[in-house]
Amino acid sequence: MGRRRALALAAAAASLPALGGLPAFAASAPPRRPTTSPMATDGTGTATRMWYRAPAGPKTMLERALPVGNGRLGALVGSDPAQELLFVTDATLWTGEVNDTLDQEGQFPYGRDDFGSLTQLAHITVDIPDHDLGSVHDYRRELDLAQGLVSAGYVRSGVTYQRRVFASAPDDVIVVQFTQRGGGHYTGTVSLDGTHGESTSGDGPLTTLSLDARFANGLRYGAALTAHSASGSVSVTDSKIVFTRCADLTLVFSGGTNYSPDPRDGYRNPELDPAALAAAKVRDAVSLPATGLLHTHVADYREQFDGMRLSLGSSTDAQRALDTWERLKARTQQDEPDPELEALYVQFGRYLMISSSRGSLPVALQGPWLDGNDPDWMGDYHTDINIQMNYWMADRAALPRSFDAFTDYCLSQLPVWSDLTRRLFNDPRNRFRNTSGKIAGWTVAFSTNIYGGLGWWWHPAGNAWLCNTLWEHYEYTQDRGHLTKIYPLLQGACEFWEARLVPMTVTDAATGERREVLVADKEWSPEHGPQDSRGNTYAQELVRDLFAHFREASTLLGRNAAYSRTLAALQERLYLPEVSPKTGWLQEWMSPDNLGETTHRHLSPLVGLFPGDRIRPDASPATLVKGATELLTARGMENFGWANAWRSLCWSRLKNAENAYRLIATNLRPSVDGTNGSAMNLFDIYEAAKGRGIFQIESNFGTAAAVIEMLLYSRPGHIELLPALPAAWADSGSVTGVGARGGFTVDLSWRDGRVREATVRSVGGRRTTVTAGGVTRDVRLRAGGSVTLRNFR
Repeated sequence: MGRRRALALAAAAASLPALGGLPAFAASAPPRRPTTSPMATDGTGTATRMWYRAPAGPKTMLERALPVGNGRLGALVGSDPAQELLFVTDATLWTGEVNDTLDQEGQFPYGRDDFGSLTQLAHITVDIPDHDLGSVHDYRRELDLAQGLVSAGYVRSGVTYQRRVFASAPDDVIVVQFTQRGGGHYTGTVSLDGTHGESTSGDGPLTTLSLDARFANGLRYGAALTAHSASGSVSVTDSKIVFTRCADLTLVFSGGTNYSPDPRDGYRNPELDPAALAAAKVRDAVSLPATGLLHTHVADYREQFDGMRLSLGSSTDAQRALDTWERLKARTQQDEPDPELEALYVQFGRYLMISSSRGSLPVALQGPWLDGNDPDWMGDYHTDINIQMNYWMADRAALPRSFDAFTDYCLSQLPVWSDLTRRLFNDPRNRFRNTSGKIAGWTVAFSTNIYGGLGWWWHPAGNAWLCNTLWEHYEYTQDRGHLTKIYPLLQGACEFWEARLVPMTVTDAATGERREVLVADKEWSPEHGPQDSRGNTYAQELVRDLFAHFREASTLLGRNAAYSRTLAALQERLYLPEVSPKTGWLQEWMSPDNLGETTHRHLSPLVGLFPGDRIRPDASPATLVKGATELLTARGMENFGWANAWRSLCWSRLKNAENAYRLIATNLRPSVDGTNGSAMNLFDIYEAAKGRGIFQIESNFGTAAAVIEMLLYSRPGHIELLPALPAAWADSGSVTGVGARGGFTVDLSWRDGRVREATVRSVGGRRTTVTAGGVTRDVRLRAGGSVTLRNFR
């Protein structure tokens, strides 16, 4: 990096109110330890417990292993009695660089050597040779969503053996605990293997294995694994931990990189020694009683998970008797609702969010759960649906703190995004460059990495969609601190579009009147159709909302009144999409003809329906709502998991409960040999090729968000209860802690398809209307106040 550019980045970074959160891997003060047991004693039930009769193996980890995570570290856990296997990923372990060049096609290079890729950190293998599957019985493994625990148990020679695995955020470690009842013991070895050819060293006195390495891009990384037993013998050779006749055994792992969310240091902390820090963390953790580590983790995890409880009705005894995989298959084969399984799927999404989005980077395409070092699309952040869909669920599902990682990421990348936009967006090779020749603010490409780097094509409207997602978090929380943090992002995006919009004369189809409007310059409606059309519905809708959000933010913060007036004038002139007289659909392009694929996976022209809110049945012209409905119908009901989730959300906004539910049921189909659907471990699988499936985590989050949207719709000043309740859940149900825009949370119960009771709490909101069953109530609350409403008849 040249000195001039480094100074420019430093100046840009210094102007921000914050540069993201704490470094991803850092020393921390001792956590608060619970004084009483936080372990759940209510049986938690089938809606929060996944279980199986067989383990995962080395070749089936992505589809069968159960995930644990503490926000930065994630692990897939196999639970084989004779060979416990953990695939560990650190969300900051990225190859690549800032990637600040364009090729002759005007694209940013997009490969593992230039753009870079997320990769695994290590494999942990615990070999217990005499516990092979053939010698054990009554095997069962579980993921307890209510407590954040993976467990496995079996009986061998009359002895009951058990193990627990969890990823603790307070102690920043992954813990594996082996116990038994009946006088048994464990004998075997533990190995720690890097995934990039690193060598592992052993420290006998500390019974610790460690690795210490560096990528070619300068990123340092390290890991440490230690073992302890109150019985038997534990020792370390050069490359393995050996344990003999141990009635109990506790393994503690930690690791990370010297990634730092600060462009002024090139996103690396030169003072941090990851291997030494990892060793310190495992020494501190293993010095504590195993129960203390467990209780600290569960108390911390439950503080977030307990924020939302969900019942969609009762399943049958026959359904409950099946393990999770058999239950998925039975639901599809019998085509019968399984309300407790459907509620479990939502809680699994919340579990994944807590486990992958806290105190570090936001959730990328596969989250921190890889089965190799070659994740599809490099495991990056796609800005045309992936990262936005990942966070549709957070505020709705009582996880507003999980959203902070997304905010912090955008803030930390802004200086580099601004620099690349200034230097490269108007490059002659960029087909999307501004024909005005002007440039200001910032935007992104379709793919981004953690070094501010961009990949594939420029994505001009991506900045607006990122900003609108950030704004929606404010709508839920009414947090002025958040609004202050994101304000530079909003302003820079507006400045980019002020320089980009171009005038065009259009003719009103109804009146024949000619008028001048402002349209987006050459655009691509993701990811199909012409790449040089102007005024795409996708961009027009996003920019309209961006301007409106910036203007409201400016009013709330008392800033930039003159610039707000400038944007108000631009917003007034923006072209808004029309309904095609040929197809009857809401137009995707400024053409009555369909210029793309009718059943394309993306719903780009419907961003004004969801996640936007300009198109809605209770306020928009009937012709516009009908045009959106016809387009959504044409897009079809069968696609990849994330596309089905988006469709379900749109049908919910249109109050078509059965279509919304049908798409959720489609995503719950079992994936066999890589077909679209849910894997054994409920990861959503995208069929890329015959026999090969790809995990895309936004599908899990998007489907969970769709379920919640069917139970509660909100916009600032208005809440609607049960807007799209399907027949499958109509008998009875309840949900607590659902976020509502305008600064509220709602507890809700229903019977026979009608609201029984709703409690509305203010988290910053003052006034809203609440509607159910055609009855509207006006609610006025002080911050922190609540009211319970009944008799919606």
